[in-house]
Amino acid sequence: MKKYLIYGALIPVFISCEKAFFEPKGESLNPQENLDYLWQQCDEKYAFFEVKNIDWDQVKMTYSSKLYDGMSDDSLFTVLGGMLTELKDDHTNLISNFNISRFGVNYLGQDNFDWRIVEDHYLNQDYYITGPFLHNFIANGEVGYIRFPSFTGSMSIEHWSFMLERYENTKGLILDLRENGGGAVTDVFNLLSHFVETPTTVYYSKVKTGKGHNDFSELEEAVVIPSPSSLYLRKVMVLVDRGTYSAGSFTAIATKALPNMVLVGDTTGGGLGLPNGGQLPNGWKYRFSITQTLTLDKNADYEMGVPPDIPALFDWSDLTKDEVIETALLEIL
Repeated sequence: MKKYLIYGALIPVFISCEKAFFEPKGESLNPQENLDYLWQQCDEKYAFFEVKNIDWDQVKMTYSSKLYDGMSDDSLFTVLGGMLTELKDDHTNLISNFNISRFGVNYLGQDNFDWRIVEDHYLNQDYYITGPFLHNFIANGEVGYIRFPSFTGSMSIEHWSFMLERYENTKGLILDLRENGGGAVTDVFNLLSHFVETPTTVYYSKVKTGKGHNDFSELEEAVVIPSPSSLYLRKVMVLVDRGTYSAGSFTAIATKALPNMVLVGDTTGGGLGLPNGGQLPNGWKYRFSITQTLTLDKNADYEMGVPPDIPALFDWSDLTKDEVIETALLEIL
């Protein structure tokens, strides 16, 4: 049976699944009990063991050997948080009242963004601020540059109507998603709706449903519906890097299905599984990815990062230009 995922419709599924999928556990401060519980929750519900070729049984042995009687909360947190970082997933965290574990996928590549260089050498200081967007003409008015630093859930049709009317006569747009760590998935579909003429399937999703590593729901299509107004169908260069994560990567994978959108820069950080979580016996909270996002040919490997169509890296020996923007401009002009 064909299902459709439109405008982030998976979100209510996770709200309803949380009670059924992540059940509460009785209180215990025992280090081994907490490790065993966390390991089992991940074993049964994490979405990417096969994609990432993770030997989760070996991980349990490695980190269980680090436990000892009388260890402090700080030491236990280091062990459990370290175990979660083996998943190499920034949607995976252990959360206590004194620390939050994280992987740091953005450090897998070099830094490729400096806002001051963009401001000084491309936008000028009189750039517009429209909702969550920073934008202006560049390249002598021939190109519109739109910086989108975070998927805040606050974009609107009015924002896009203003910007796309302003840049309607340009030769192309640059949409800069570098160092955009994500946020509201609904923003992905709101954004993309302004760059398609017809309803377009951009990727597939499936949800972890059983205890086996490959137990998932049926595939659901993620479909972008055209905006009733404010369409831009010329070339759009989407700038990405390792700091482009989560909703940023959802946007990046969707561009692979849209011929007028081109990815420029470095491979994204991934984060294509939506997270859910629960609570350990000792009260600490955790979360990890319980869905997979697949390309149109039903491949889940982009969880490791969505590759650019045109690679471009920052040259930090020359701070008078942005090589990623320059590459995008060459493609447009």
